[in-house]
Amino acid sequence: MRIISFNANGLRSAAKKGFFDWFALQDADVLCVQETKAQEHQLAGPEFLPAGYQAFFRDATTKKGYSGVAIYSRSEPDEVRTALGWAPFDDEGRYIEARFGNLSVVSFYVPSGSSGELRQGFKFEVMDWLKPLLDEWLHSGRDYVLCGDWNIVRSRLDIRNWTSNQKNSGCLPPERDWLNGVCADSGGWVDSYRALNPIGEDYTWWSARGAARANNVGWRIDYQIVTPSLRDRLKACSIHPEPRFSDHAPFVVDYDL
Repeated sequence: MRIISFNANGLRSAAKKGFFDWFALQDADVLCVQETKAQEHQLAGPEFLPAGYQAFFRDATTKKGYSGVAIYSRSEPDEVRTALGWAPFDDEGRYIEARFGNLSVVSFYVPSGSSGELRQGFKFEVMDWLKPLLDEWLHSGRDYVLCGDWNIVRSRLDIRNWTSNQKNSGCLPPERDWLNGVCADSGGWVDSYRALNPIGEDYTWWSARGAARANNVGWRIDYQIVTPSLRDRLKACSIHPEPRFSDHAPFVVDYDL
């Protein structure tokens, strides 16, 4: 089973850059998109729906053209969920889950705090609220694949400029401690990339400032985080910085499912 996670930074923009042409060649079973930056009716055309796939969306209701997540699937899900029960998070269009038997595939978009103290405060609220929910899922007996942009790096291996970013959102010590607690070595969630590449130094996002992408001054903030039951079913993964469809790169993981 092949699952792709991709922050499109505007799915209509990514489509114009050839994303769906690229996607059609990937033989993926599920695609999780973050930052669709559109309402569902704006993504209803055939140029946004590859042959053989079904699409499901959760748009932001608080602000049009903002956030938004989607799941594209070859198989009909048994159920699609689009709310976790906390309006400040749900209404920004940050979660959608497709269920296939005992497998749940989630497209998550954790807030960024880079715009200022107010949004950083909201990000910390989201983290505190998500942790018990993630613990519940972890011990539910279901297999979960949590795809998405978590807007947090885990370690020095995940960011080119480690020292200079210690006071910046996404690399703050409390953020890293939280995510590393989620992905605890003993019994916690499994970071698929890190499980397959223990000393890898690949990135999934680059700032638009300067020549960050050209110089590979990046961050790894896009993940597929899985329940321990799937650790031994991880086969391979790849990050695709080229062709360039967004400021993020698609992240592909193959599972023995």
